[in-house]
Amino acid sequence: MAIKRFLASIILMALLAISTTMALGADVKIIAYYFHGNARCLTCHKMEQYAKEAIEENFKDELANGVLVIKTVNVEKKENEHFVNDYQLYTKTLIISHVEDGKEIQHKNLTKIWEYVRDKKKFFNYVTTEINDYLKE
Repeated sequence: MAIKRFLASIILMALLAISTTMALGADVKIIAYYFHGNARCLTCHKMEQYAKEAIEENFKDELANGVLVIKTVNVEKKENEHFVNDYQLYTKTLIISHVEDGKEIQHKNLTKIWEYVRDKKKFFNYVTTEINDYLKE
């Protein structure tokens, strides 16, 4: 009986992954990049923490099936310096990137994280709404 439930749950997760992938296309990802430098203050750490929490709490299935990915990137590392020009970065920020077949289609800089960092609920709502908009496209 336990094996049947286990197999049923695996089949259900596979169907969910397939349906989400079909809705977005075969090789589509949404990447949530949190960009920072070497010097990091308490506010910067809090923004990163809130972004991860908001995404992990509200997009469990999308994270599990790989449609949504979270990446924390130090732009002061040599291999990551190109992001400063790619996204015109001037401070710590959260960028949502829509990628199809390995190529970025569009992105959005969520600049209001600075405004909402002192209100966790607003921060979570902002990040969740913006990611949902990208997942719907």
